[in-house]
This record gives sequence, structure tokens and C-alpha cells, in this order.
Amino acid sequence: MFPWSDPAEPMRFDRFMEAALHDPERGYYARRIRDVGIRGDFSTTPSLSGTLGRAIGAWAAKALRETGCRDLIELGPGSGALAHAVISALPWHRRLRTRVHLVETSSPLRERQQALLGRSVHWHQTLSEALATCGGRACIYSNEFVDAFPVRRFRLNADRWEEQFVTPGRSHWNTTSELPSGSVFSREWADGQVVEVHSPYRKWMEEHLTYWKRGRMLTIDYGDQVADLYHRRPDGTLRGYFHHQLVTGPEILDRPGHQDLTCDVNFTDLIEWSAPRVRMLRLIEQSDFLKPHVDFNQPTDAFVSAAHGAGGAFLCLEQEVV
Repeated sequence: MFPWSDPAEPMRFDRFMEAALHDPERGYYARRIRDVGIRGDFSTTPSLSGTLGRAIGAWAAKALRETGCRDLIELGPGSGALAHAVISALPWHRRLRTRVHLVETSSPLRERQQALLGRSVHWHQTLSEALATCGGRACIYSNEFVDAFPVRRFRLNADRWEEQFVTPGRSHWNTTSELPSGSVFSREWADGQVVEVHSPYRKWMEEHLTYWKRGRMLTIDYGDQVADLYHRRPDGTLRGYFHHQLVTGPEILDRPGHQDLTCDVNFTDLIEWSAPRVRMLRLIEQSDFLKPHVDFNQPTDAFVSAAHGAGGAFLCLEQEVV
């Protein structure tokens, strides 16, 4: 029964999530998924509105000019629609000078990107590979990239932390004293609170950002800083999406490889994990980032920029190599 080789062997939750999402043959992102949007399992901001592409295009033009970089890298480009919008939004003189790179591990998604973008961009399997091509000097952006990484899950029980393990259709919690780096463990929580840590993303950062020598990075994702991340969320932020239906509770373990799994991003961790080599320039809500580029006559533009909706649920973190 996928993803277990031995149904009796418990699997730590992040390893279950890694297999369910990224197994090269049967993982959710490796399958020929129906894509995002109305006929898929979920919708992203670029699939709803062109505002994000215009906003990132303006950010990229400024960041490239001020850092002197010529290379622009997108992480996890999905269908390629965002890259297409960003390229189109660049001023023509900047567009002619800029080399665009996409980092994509999913073969089906790369095929879709190539069909849309043709030979106007360069593809890479890893960020370190892309940075090597750029001599380490590049501006980097991503939208809903961090949330695709697996998480480790912990629960506070009588002042002790337990970690979640799963077997087919079931889960249990084992007491542990070996906690990963994470800002959640330095705060006080009510008994029973469940928290998540994007430890695999921290490992990814340490592996790839060592090749980054110059430039800026824009990270856009849903989440919050640690102080507000779990407000009225005693069971954590883990959820799934299957045919646009929200999946929570025990059903999270069902249909591995056939439904998306995701957690909110702890931006406090992103900032702390990348310091001191990378410094924060600003952390703002998506509504503020999009505001100069919104056409309020377009309902979808108003939706993705609404401060009490998607515009407030997403944060935009801008960082720079020190």
C-alpha cells in the first residue's frame, strides 16, 4: 500500500508527506495531475488573476537594476503561467537583458511550462544548478513554493513534545526529546497544541543558498509569523485539497499521491534560518504588495488582494544576500 513498503512499519509524518507529494512515480506532483484551477484540486493566485505577475515583474525589474544581476530564477513554477506573466511585465529593455531560469523537478509540469514558454527560458533540476549557471548572481522569486515541502508534526502533551508517526490510515504520537530547529519550541502553548516545522525546507536552504553570492529573493506564501500562526488552530495548519474540497482530520492520510497536502508557512523560521547570511528587507501582506498593480474593476484582482481574504492570508518576504 503506497507509500509503505511494510504496512506494519510506522513512518514519520514528514517522510509520509514527502512520498505522497514527491515520489518520482506515484507522488502527487510527479503524476500527470489535472493542473491547478477550476478543473484541478486547488487554485493559485496566478491562475485567478494577472495581478501577481505584474507585481513580481515590477519587483524583478527594480531588484535586477539595483543589484546589477542579469538572471531571474523562479522556484516551483507550476503551469508556467506566472513566469509568462512576469516576463511580459518586464520593461522591454530589461526583458532583452534578462535571462530567466525555472527550477522544476516534476516532468509533467516541465512539459507544460515548455509548451507555454518555448525557448525563452532555461530549465534546471535544482536551485544550486541554476545559480551555478548564473555565477551565483541572481534574483529569485517563488509563489507557494515553501508550502509544498513536507513538515514534521509535534503535539504538546503534559509539557512534553510528541511527534506524529503514521501507518496506513492511522496515526500515533511518540514522545521525543530530539526537536528540530524551530521557533515554535520557544513559545508557550496550551496542552494538546499541534505544531508543524518545515525542517526539509531548512535543509534545502542550507544546501542551495550557499551558492548564492548576490541578489534578492522574494518568497510569497500563505502563513504568518509564529506569534499568530496558530491562533484558534489547536490541531495545527495541516490540510489537504481534493477536487477543490478541503480535507482535514484522519482523511489527510487517505489517497496518498492523489490529493495535495499543505501547511501554513512559519515566516519567523524562514527569517531566522537564513540569517545572518541573508537579511530581511521587508515582510508585508500580499494585499500591500499587489496594491499598486490591482485593477479593482476586475473581480479576481479584488479577490486576490483583499486584506481580509487572500491578500491577508499570504505574506511576501523580501531578502537580500549580506
